[in-house]
Amino acid sequence: MKNNRTRKLTTVGMLCASAYVAVAVGRVPVVLFLKYDPKDVVIVIGGLIFGPFTSLVMAVIVSVMEMITISSTGVWGCMMNMVSSCSFACTAAFLYKGHRTRSGAVAALACGWGCQAAVMMFWNWLVAPIYMGYPREAVEALLLTAFLPFNLLKGGLNAGITFLIYKPVCGIIRH
Repeated sequence: MKNNRTRKLTTVGMLCASAYVAVAVGRVPVVLFLKYDPKDVVIVIGGLIFGPFTSLVMAVIVSVMEMITISSTGVWGCMMNMVSSCSFACTAAFLYKGHRTRSGAVAALACGWGCQAAVMMFWNWLVAPIYMGYPREAVEALLLTAFLPFNLLKGGLNAGITFLIYKPVCGIIRH
């Protein structure tokens, strides 16, 4: 039993480190100040293997490390990263837990994608004026023209990449 916990802790630590590296070297500017990074792929893989709580823990750890080391958005950006990652990864991991099949994975990832897009529309409306220093009206003008397309692209890439690499990565981790 203790060996399993040690193995899980070690694996989650390696996944957190991998997600951090994905943020540090994988950032791609998309629109305005919004950048895509593939960290959520690693976070959701951790959740698909170990459950939604693992996705939550990984999202918090990686977001805090990002805030401390490479991000310029401070606490607000950290909070937005946590909400974004959790809405995608925790949703997908929770739904996949009950349906561990290929079609279950597709449905779980699609729901995580949709949840992330919807949640981030609200959070961008709510928080972006505070941390960007823009009037709410300016942020509202960006919701459908910048934030929604960005979040749909980000979630779609994360879901697609996860679907393609989950089985091989899971096989590597389990052996």
